Formats: sequence, C-alpha cells, structure tokens
Amino acid sequence: MKIKYLFFASLFTFIAFSQEHFTGMSTSSRVGLLNIGFNPAELVNLNNSFEVSMFETSIVMSNNKVGFNDLFSNKNLTDLMFQGNTQANFRFDFEALGPGVALKYNNWIFGISTKAVAKMDAINIESKIGEAVSNGAIKDRYTDTYTSIINQNNQRVSGTTWGEVDLSFANKLYEDQNNKISAGLTFRLLFPGTYANIATDSYMGTITSSTDGHTYMSGTNASLNIAYSGSLANNFIDSNQYAKSLYGSFNGIATDIGLSYQLKDKIESTSGIKNSSNRYKLNAGIAVRNGGSMVYKDSNNKSTTYNFNIPVATATNPGLDLNQFLNTKSLIEIENVLVNSGYLTKTETNKNFKVSFPALISAYADVKIIPKMFVSIYGQRKLNPDNGNDQITAQNVATLTPRYNSGYFEVFSPWSSFEVSGITGGLGVRVGGFYIGSGSIVTAVISNSTHADAYLGFRWGFL
Repeated sequence: MKIKYLFFASLFTFIAFSQEHFTGMSTSSRVGLLNIGFNPAELVNLNNSFEVSMFETSIVMSNNKVGFNDLFSNKNLTDLMFQGNTQANFRFDFEALGPGVALKYNNWIFGISTKAVAKMDAINIESKIGEAVSNGAIKDRYTDTYTSIINQNNQRVSGTTWGEVDLSFANKLYEDQNNKISAGLTFRLLFPGTYANIATDSYMGTITSSTDGHTYMSGTNASLNIAYSGSLANNFIDSNQYAKSLYGSFNGIATDIGLSYQLKDKIESTSGIKNSSNRYKLNAGIAVRNGGSMVYKDSNNKSTTYNFNIPVATATNPGLDLNQFLNTKSLIEIENVLVNSGYLTKTETNKNFKVSFPALISAYADVKIIPKMFVSIYGQRKLNPDNGNDQITAQNVATLTPRYNSGYFEVFSPWSSFEVSGITGGLGVRVGGFYIGSGSIVTAVISNSTHADAYLGFRWGFL
C-alpha cells in the first residue's frame, strides 16, 4: 500500500475545491448559519430576521512533519512524513455548507442547513512501519539490518464521508437593558456515505531489509482491525471516491446544545442602529457539540478484528513480505494479502457497524476593546480520544483573533494552536455577507508551517 498516495489525494482535493477555512469567522458578530454550527444559541443573535446561506466551504490539512513549502518542492512527501522516530500524524478535513435558511418568529428563531463532510486521517503511525510499507524498504540502513518496534498506540489510517441536515432552535432565557442570555439546540440528521479504517493496536515486531531487495516483518504481535463501507472499500487513496458518496441514507442522529451571553453596549443598543457590529461589549458562549453516532450499511460492508501474529524470522521463513503492498489500493486487496499470508486469526466480524461522532466542548468570548476593534478567544476540546476504530477524529484547538469590524466591512487575523500541527496565523476579510481567508496563510508563507487551510462563503440576509 503506497501511503504517499494519501497525501497526493489530499493535495488534489485541496486544488480542486480551492476553498477556505472558518478559523476566525466563527466568532464574528455578523451572525449567520455558520456561527450556529459552533453554538446553536447564536441563532438568537442573528443579524437579520431572515438569513439565507448560499454556500460556505472549508478545508484543512494538518500534520506534524511536512511543511507548507514542501508541497511545492521536489521533495518526496513520503520520506518527509516518515523521517525520524516521531510517530506520524496527518488530518485532512473538508466540509461544504449547502443551502440553508434561518428565520426569526416572535421570540423563537429557527434554522435549517445542509452540510457535506469528508475526512482522511493517519493517526500515530510508527515512522519505520510507514516507511517500510510505502517504499518497500527502510532507507538509510545497511543490507540485512533490522529495526525493532514497540508501539502501544492504535495506529490508524481512516477515511469517511457523510452528509447532514441540521435543524436548529433557539430562544432568549433572559434579557434586560444590559444583559441577554440565550439557549439553543441543534438536531443533526446524519446520512453516512462511505467509510474505511485499517488499524493495528499494541504493535510489537521487527522489520528487516534483506539481501533479496525485499523488506520483511517478523516477530510480530498486534490486534488488527479492517473496516470498510461503500466506495472507499474499493479505493481509499483516490479523492474521487470521497466525492462519490458524500450523502448516503439517513442512519444517525447527533445533537448540539449551547448557551450564549451578551453584555450589551448601552450606547449602541439604544441608538436604534440596525445590524450594528458594535451592539455588545462582550459576546460569549459555550456548547457541547456532535453528541451522537451513525451506522454504516452497504452491500460490501464489513468490520473485522484479527489477531496478527508473525513468528520470529528463520532462514527458511523471513516473515511477511511488505513489498506485496506496494501496488495495493483497496482495503479488500490488503485484507486478502494478509489473510492469504496465514498470519491472521479472525476474532470478530460485523456486517454493519456504528461510528461515533467527534463529540467536543467549545467556548468563546468576543470582547469590544474600542469602537470597531474586537478581540476574540475560541477553544475546543474533544471528549473522546482519536484512537478508537469506530471514532471519527477531532482536534483540540485554541484561537486568538483580533479584528476590525465596521459592520459592513471586517478584517481579522486568527492565531491558533492546533493539536497536531502547532501554531498557525492567518488573515481573513468579510464584505457584507461575503468572506474569504485562511487561518494559516501567514505562518505558511513565513515559517513553512505544517498546517494549511482556507475558507470561502456567501450568505444573504434581510428584514
């Protein structure tokens, strides 16, 4: 299996969509359907009585080894990703918000929106295993040398797509001249598309470069999971397979619940100026998001767990030949090679399987410093670890965003700390309902950041 295609597929998708990311936009006082994706209580602060989301898209690539400038160089990305002894981590996330509307009716505010999501992840991959499987060799090592590996983590390569229809409701719990407290709830109707996961847990083994030009794995003990559903079973390294199955059949529900608080700006709040971006001194909120799961069903569905055991190498049996995986593209092919090797013992298999949504808690505060100048803080923390075979991933993130906001025009610079890629800095601009920007363009250019993202969107409101 050529793991380098994982990166090439991601880069192809990045170029094809050529879209941007929401870092910094989520705390804008120009509230729309985008904001309620981070906290449904923000529906109460909707700028207009009626809001229409035309299109809003985001894309993110995070890793811990390959820099932004490396993407445009002649360097081998596989070699870069698996260099050194640090475990390799890679995240690719794409989401597109389709048509959506929000409406104020008396004290209630309602919203309905649509979304398509695609994710591709490599989690805690032992670098020497990744190098050996993707290249069929351990580079910079003498012939007949070997490397012993112990990795207690669950090493995963996974991909998934799904669609959503989100139904949101919000209302004010309390309001006076100076304060406003609101609550909101979103029901996410989930439409799982396609899924793939290959993972090895508690790995112990040896990788040897032999004089015959092949690389062998031996003395190995681990738990192995292979799961697939839909088009990713046939080829999980081709970005076209993700686009084929963004929406499946309805088979899951998730929920968001949130609270928001505003300390009103007394001068602005009594002036009668409609849609003023300075109508508060402080806007803050907290939300628990993505609580739920979805079930993948398809004619080629399967999730199987194996005991993976390879004896210590001998002169007549050097172990599992890793060169067999160089031209494999599908999980079915990989599974067949492993089963035919005789080194697997099946322990559990399921036709249909449930995948947990990436539950997290998020909080933010947007503070007015002086007229038209704001600073916001946003943070999110995942509630479940990424290493479960049935777990969709999320990242822990903290963001600081200074912004200039005149109402119709807004410019801001988000600075974030991502769990996988570290510090990023970017720039974004909004004119009316249109916005464009990146949460990483500054650091990508000046410091070869290992994070790249971008976003683009347009929404329209009136009344």
